Amino acid sequence: MKMSNPPMYGELQPLDREAHKNLKLDTSQAVVARVANQNSVFLAAVEFGDACKEYPIVFVRAGEAGPDNKPAVAPLAVLGLKQGSNLFVDGDKWTGNYVPAYVRRYPFAMARLDGNADNLAVCFDSRWQGFNDTTGEALFKDGQPTEFLNNAKGFLENFEQESERTRLICNLLVEMELLQDMRFEATLPNGEKLDVEGFLALDEKKYSELPDDKVLQLHRNGLIALIELHRLSMSNMNRLAGRYAA
Repeated sequence: MKMSNPPMYGELQPLDREAHKNLKLDTSQAVVARVANQNSVFLAAVEFGDACKEYPIVFVRAGEAGPDNKPAVAPLAVLGLKQGSNLFVDGDKWTGNYVPAYVRRYPFAMARLDGNADNLAVCFDSRWQGFNDTTGEALFKDGQPTEFLNNAKGFLENFEQESERTRLICNLLVEMELLQDMRFEATLPNGEKLDVEGFLALDEKKYSELPDDKVLQLHRNGLIALIELHRLSMSNMNRLAGRYAA
């Protein structure tokens, strides 16, 4: 079965209690190296409060436009201002305080089988070196998922629920036309000029001119707080630029 592999993953395979009955995961293997060359990762709306203290939170166009021709967008935590650069990975350590859930769920993920939205399966990255038949946490015992695997599954289910909630929130921001293309320019400590583009951020003018009923709608949906966290997070762009040592 061919599956698309999201960033960070080598090759996703659905877990099978028969085929993988002896599979174990060595959790002592550090996973952060898998994200060392990613300058951003998906962030769910529920994470904005923690993430905004360290990472700029931006939006990007993701996937096909909907029937109304408006683009689907998704939030990202920015981890570096250059391609292939993650300022929060040092060897096998994550140096930030908050680790995005996208990273924490690795090496597992939920994936839709046969493109069916209702047919979600727990999958694992079969290329991850931590999987083996001898050392670590067993995934199955007597043909049943172990507590370790059930905990991982619970985390993945919650991640999927929050991802869906985030998708709906982003749809509302797009519908209200509150996002606009932005670019960020900076001079690094070594004098190098940096120009970051291809992301969306709050359209301050449209936001300030929203009619009262729309403001109330945003408030009722919890979006006023999220917008403020996004705005607050953007000051981290300059902090990231400053972390590129001269």
